[in-house]
Amino acid sequence: MGTVSQEAIRELKALMDQVDEPLKRTFENVHQGYLTETLVRFLKAREGNVAKAHRMLLDCLNWRIQNEIDNILAKPIIPVNLYRSIRDSQLIGLSGYSREGLPVFAIGAGLSTFDKASIHYYVQSHIQINEYRDRVILPAAAKKHGKPITTCLKILDMTGLKISALSQIKLLTIISTVDDLNYPEKTNTYYIANAPYIFSACWKVVKPLLQERTRRKIRVLNGSGSQELLEIIDEASLPHFIKREGSGSGSSRHSGKGNENCFSLDHPFHWELYNYIKEQSLIREPIEPIKQGSFHVRVPDPPLERHEITATIECELHKLEHSNGLSDSVNGMKISCGDTDSD
Repeated sequence: MGTVSQEAIRELKALMDQVDEPLKRTFENVHQGYLTETLVRFLKAREGNVAKAHRMLLDCLNWRIQNEIDNILAKPIIPVNLYRSIRDSQLIGLSGYSREGLPVFAIGAGLSTFDKASIHYYVQSHIQINEYRDRVILPAAAKKHGKPITTCLKILDMTGLKISALSQIKLLTIISTVDDLNYPEKTNTYYIANAPYIFSACWKVVKPLLQERTRRKIRVLNGSGSQELLEIIDEASLPHFIKREGSGSGSSRHSGKGNENCFSLDHPFHWELYNYIKEQSLIREPIEPIKQGSFHVRVPDPPLERHEITATIECELHKLEHSNGLSDSVNGMKISCGDTDSD
């Protein structure tokens, strides 16, 4: 669905005007003053159906309250060495901005290992980046450009993607479910860079399962896609793995200097984020002392279509694994291609 009717927006706004505290307070954290744009996002996520968008929004707000999401930016991951390990294994960062002012987030999808901490830490870190984006990065960009900026661009580097990614399906499903249900329509376009054969094989079978709205957002680039990306992003804002395409460095966790590699804790974005969270925690310390340990978030059940997509990816990876003459299991996990249910 490309556009949302003004009537649908008015109907959803009238419904949301009726919510009471504490839903109203957490809703303000969601829309950050851009109420119409937020209503449009949820309507798009439910194909313009006002009743379904209203239900989705209420579920989102209740999830935020039940999991204290409004306070998650005051929950630092400590000690700092643990946070550095997470940054080295969950590769994501802000590389800059598009010419239209949209934040450009880079994701090292192929080389993220998610093996240095518990699932809870990775989910906490992911939500913190989402909340920092929505409460700090996007409002600052909107103020700078004098117009609403409520979405971002994402560049996913598939360098290093292997069949062993099957072992990460559970965590990635959790993260994508959090985004689908609570941060819908926050990404304008997903650019897929350096896609190996394994991605192409999975994309071929997954693409037909995606909604048309989602398919239109995904652009698979030719190689690093630097020329195409330079049409919308200045070179200074390109991720390090795009700038260094000629060196064969890919999105290595340690390629480039810390201030160039947007995945690194030494990059300005991550230091600003980490220091912001520490400052917020000190403000709240008289109320709630800082504790070491992950911040547990209840993750909603994934939508039915997510089950099908996950099962299809698992099945395709299993086929590729089998065709390569490898074991019929990965890390002890058996896969049956005739079963479309996900654990």
